[in-house]
Amino acid sequence: MKLFVGNSNRILAEAIGKYLELPLGLASVRRFADQEIFVEIQENVRGEDCFVIQSTSYPANDHLMELLIIMDALRRASARRITAVLPYFGYARQDRKAGGRTPISAKLVANLITRAGADRVMTMDLHAGQIQGFFDIPTDNLFAVPLLARDIKEHLDTEHVMVVSPDVGGVVRARSLAKRLDAPLAIVDKRREKPGESEVMNIIGEVEGRHCILIDDIIDSGGTLCNAADALMAAGAKGVRAYITHGVLSGGAVARIAASSIEELVITDSIEPTKAIRDARNIRVVTTATLLGEAIARTTTEQSVSSLFD
Repeated sequence: MKLFVGNSNRILAEAIGKYLELPLGLASVRRFADQEIFVEIQENVRGEDCFVIQSTSYPANDHLMELLIIMDALRRASARRITAVLPYFGYARQDRKAGGRTPISAKLVANLITRAGADRVMTMDLHAGQIQGFFDIPTDNLFAVPLLARDIKEHLDTEHVMVVSPDVGGVVRARSLAKRLDAPLAIVDKRREKPGESEVMNIIGEVEGRHCILIDDIIDSGGTLCNAADALMAAGAKGVRAYITHGVLSGGAVARIAASSIEELVITDSIEPTKAIRDARNIRVVTTATLLGEAIARTTTEQSVSSLFD
């Protein structure tokens, strides 16, 4: 087994390598003067089981091209099997035609990854689970809920906790967390007037006197989360925390979270945290290295990955 990494999240890749007691593979990923990407695998990979760890986060297109070119280099070097490990799968929010004459970009990216040489894909908390069907190769969608539930139990008294889904689409994820915490569930019903903006309409569930935990897969601008937190506080919640898998946090999101009524935002390192995120007073990062490392180990030894979540 060999691990290779692009430039998107080297810190996470090194942590995975440490868990597996395996050094990262020798590879050079660099750019020419015109920003064209060049990859050189600097060790023998013939007949090896290779894992390429690369989140397609900002800048998404650069990191996606790095992933494709690394896999192409490994395929041409006669690697036995290539697994694309994407802690964060970019373009996942474009999983259907949102209007006339619009693309399904998640399917296009899935095709690119497959054609570049991937024999298997491993990712985490896909925005829509059906994206697994966009790939014509085996795809493992790992879940961060067990990891987040463990962190909640370590930092909070779960007796008065209520799990809250910030929208109807996230109810399955919220219910899974609520079951692990033996906590009740509430839902924020919102109406989105236009992309990037959300208006909270109603809260389904009794949140008064509860410590509310918002859970979602992605936080981008932070508007939805902040609006939901304000609505929960207005409904009598004692406090609001948020647990999100992928901290995209674009634009002024970090400042928006810092100024909001959210006590603490907990994200994973599926996307490498920026300096602003690391310095934020109410944002904390938990690592997914153990989860991803164990899934990689089970894949290479042909053991069950789904049993990780039993």
